[in-house]
Amino acid sequence: MLLGIDEGTTGVKAALFDEQLRPVREARRDKVNRHPRPGWVEQDAEEVLAAVVEAVAELLADAPEQVVACGLDHQGESVLAWDAATGAPLTPIVVWQDKRSQEVLDRMGDHEAEIQQLSGLPFDPYFSAPKLAWLLEREEAVQQARGAGTLRMGTVDSFLCDRLGAGFATDASTASRTQLHALGTPGFDARLGELFGVPLDVLPEVRDTVGQLGVLRHESWPVELPLCGQVVDQQAALAGAGCVVPGRVKATYGTGVFVLGHTGEEVPHPAGGLLPTVAWRIDGHTEYAVDGGVFAAGAMLEWMCRELGIAERPAALAELAREADDSAGARVLPALAGIGAPWWRPEARAVIAGLHGGTTRAHVARAALEGIAWRVADVVAAMREGVDVRSLRVDGGLTNEPLLLQLQADAIGAPVEAAGADATVLGAAVLAAVGSGTIGSLAEAAELLPVDRTVEPRRDDAWRDAEHERWRAFVLGAAELR
Repeated sequence: MLLGIDEGTTGVKAALFDEQLRPVREARRDKVNRHPRPGWVEQDAEEVLAAVVEAVAELLADAPEQVVACGLDHQGESVLAWDAATGAPLTPIVVWQDKRSQEVLDRMGDHEAEIQQLSGLPFDPYFSAPKLAWLLEREEAVQQARGAGTLRMGTVDSFLCDRLGAGFATDASTASRTQLHALGTPGFDARLGELFGVPLDVLPEVRDTVGQLGVLRHESWPVELPLCGQVVDQQAALAGAGCVVPGRVKATYGTGVFVLGHTGEEVPHPAGGLLPTVAWRIDGHTEYAVDGGVFAAGAMLEWMCRELGIAERPAALAELAREADDSAGARVLPALAGIGAPWWRPEARAVIAGLHGGTTRAHVARAALEGIAWRVADVVAAMREGVDVRSLRVDGGLTNEPLLLQLQADAIGAPVEAAGADATVLGAAVLAAVGSGTIGSLAEAAELLPVDRTVEPRRDDAWRDAEHERWRAFVLGAAELR
């Protein structure tokens, strides 16, 4: 068996796969996001650790075969601090959606160009570096541990590996998401650390994405797990979708939607507000991707259900959307956590507009799905400046909704290919399989990952160009609202 662990934003999923990458069983534990102040998003690190431990324990209790390799993916730019001596968290997990570190960036404007040139990443509180700087400046427990020489800081994967016995380490793909890494170089960059005021000696080791990375163990588990893959969740989904050669593009629909395109061995310099990122590093050899994020997708639907009562749950909202032939002029900008690529407006807020006396719940529900599809189309349009996007591989829970897939195909003017609901946890297992030698290469693994649904666009280019221009005008106008 191969075991994938997906430490996502809203839940932890663990899944067993056979050597042909066919799913055997899975376990899930939900997580709690807390919002103590406007713009703040936190998680309890001990709760997250317990969720991982319990999901894995459920699978291992009656695993049908030996687990030969385990892969761990995680929620990317989220960070925390903990004590090296005790392992106890010193802070909550500051989630990637959190905006508190905008105050750090506001006073660093003189260094924005240098930071962007070194890291390849825009000035935005989405990334790890300003979050780490904020914790160092504002959390007394962090300052005390720093003075005592027991401070550790990093992304969630490094915390989990440290607590579960695989060492205080992260991987190259994760480092590239922190804004403390200069693409094309190993490890963390001293100049970026200096600019943000983050000492590199409190950060984890940066190692390959796959290989013999250590052993995960817990007293509640019957066996130890060879850790053979460690990666950011979106890069895991890139592998799980079979996008392992230049030109293949995937979109994962979860809390947000993240579009990644594999670009090959050269450091990319994307236009259009896209991010250059490490896809993975294998045997010291790095491959790259370009990335564009829509920061609220499933999160927007959940909020509309919870706070507005549009429907009982997102799946019911999607069913409601099918009752309307169009949105009757309603528009939804899914921007609960600002607007990411290609706009990069962290101060923007979600907007529901275009309502009139004849607007129904079904119209608003459809507008929400249309808003997600057009935001992804914004990213795909920017990606096409450097990548020939002939199709889009999609995964995630929202891809179970046929209307969304049709709206997406129409918005981008290319086939949408679905190959299962969750490429992320599968990708963690894929990378573990390569790291353990169970599968010889990512290319061999991709051959085992067929597409099971293809949705063709029904609209022509004239319709698409006109509608996308109207959408862009709406976004530009809505982003000015406070």
